[in-house]
Amino acid sequence: MGTGYRELAASLRDAIQRGDYAPDSTLPKQEELAEEYSVNVNTVRKAVGVLEAEGLVTPIRRRGTVVRARPPMKRLGTDRYAKSKWKYGDTVAFIADREASGREWKPTDQTQTVSKVEADKEVAEALGVNVGSLVYERARLVKDAGHPTHTLSSYYRPEDVEGTRLVDDTPGPAGRGGGFLVLTLQGLEPDTINETFYSRMPTPDEIETLELPAGEPVMVLQRRTFTADGRVVEFARGVHAASRFSWSYTFKLPD
Repeated sequence: MGTGYRELAASLRDAIQRGDYAPDSTLPKQEELAEEYSVNVNTVRKAVGVLEAEGLVTPIRRRGTVVRARPPMKRLGTDRYAKSKWKYGDTVAFIADREASGREWKPTDQTQTVSKVEADKEVAEALGVNVGSLVYERARLVKDAGHPTHTLSSYYRPEDVEGTRLVDDTPGPAGRGGGFLVLTLQGLEPDTINETFYSRMPTPDEIETLELPAGEPVMVLQRRTFTADGRVVEFARGVHAASRFSWSYTFKLPD
């Protein structure tokens, strides 16, 4: 019996896991694989589609089918927001994740666009403003070794951040200590954070922006940051490539 696309996918999967094809390397051309495994190109195409759906490879224009076997980055839970990192040091949340994962980073790993936008229903409810009110949006794209990992858009009331580094679109964190230190210097020190996560399939724009392989879902974050007296000073929405992160939480059990 000849090799079917499932059998070919299994062979290629084993080769990737053995390290025959290194991370960020390109698989042989489909015609070459067809000749090597004595199958037709359509069988190769379907087998590669299986690997794409599993998140092992991804097609990249002008490069071909690239192996995506990088280990996921650790996305810390409460520890990433520790005040010792941003209030008394210079480590903001995404840098804390990089350090915990043994990854290098540079300021240009985070680019941003800052603009005033009309608050949608979700943003308005979080910040306690009317739908359509103007709020600041700080929209970031974060990369790891040149590969997009997630987007994160934070929303602020104008009166809270006008004239601060949070409305500056220079690549990288908003100065030493990042946005949380900026808010603290405005008399709005973050004290409590509420995070909600859920998964869904990505939109076409998200597939392009995050360079997602076929079939990979995204993890969506909704974050509310409160002062000690309960004022919401930031609402954030993040869209994360599911295969890029492991989510790690350490906490004491409440009484």
